[in-house]
Amino acid sequence: MKDEIICGDSKEVLKTFDSESVDLVVTSPPYDNLRDYNGFTFDFEGIARELYRVLKAGGVIVWVVGDQTVNGGESGTSFRQVLFFLGLGFNLWDTMIYEKYNKPLTHNRYEQRFEYMFVFSKGTPTTFNGLKDVKNKYFGNKILSTVREKDGKTYKVSGAKSGKTIGENGLRGNIWRYSAGKGQTTLDNAAYEHPAMFPEALAKDHIISWSNEGDLVLDPFNGSGTTTKCAKYLKRNYIGIDISEKYCEIARNRLKQEMLF
Repeated sequence: MKDEIICGDSKEVLKTFDSESVDLVVTSPPYDNLRDYNGFTFDFEGIARELYRVLKAGGVIVWVVGDQTVNGGESGTSFRQVLFFLGLGFNLWDTMIYEKYNKPLTHNRYEQRFEYMFVFSKGTPTTFNGLKDVKNKYFGNKILSTVREKDGKTYKVSGAKSGKTIGENGLRGNIWRYSAGKGQTTLDNAAYEHPAMFPEALAKDHIISWSNEGDLVLDPFNGSGTTTKCAKYLKRNYIGIDISEKYCEIARNRLKQEMLF
């Protein structure tokens, strides 16, 4: 099973998958009451159990999620989900941040400008293609390994990196910044019929980081199809599941669109 958009309940659809058949999951589940999802609900715990079963050893789940603000405080749903994933046997490989460039609204509290991108792994990740796009300040200089004694004196030591030339770009940090909103999340106008999407660039960057060409990428809350579109563009196999036929049709149509970043 691959390269499909499947309309149905994620938990029930996942039950038809072979165990350890998926390399990577990139998804953003509906959370709290923030997203009007046509009246549908989902069984988080049941889906989480199925995701553990279908994910390969060394596979990764990227879980993009936020919390609703209720009576001035946050619900904490995202953290309860993390604890449940840990209880299933996943590692919390990284707690990443999706920071939004867009100007926030003004309320009586500091505005929420980010969502979590929890990276769960089933054991140690098999694949990590780290994105190196941060300009190194000392590009072209030699790495000098030194040790400082208690009296302040230093001396050079040998090491694997000592004497190597510093490259032009270094590894990106775990706070990723993207513009979001009309015309910036995607150029596919029809996709905005979905109430909440993450940027195509976010999906692309995670798919590159945690998978290789030919791997199977799954989104069990596929919505308007951002993950599946980016997976196809990056020459991965893909499966998207969504309970709404309306969103499944949008996702199928987006697969036909040209990818622009």
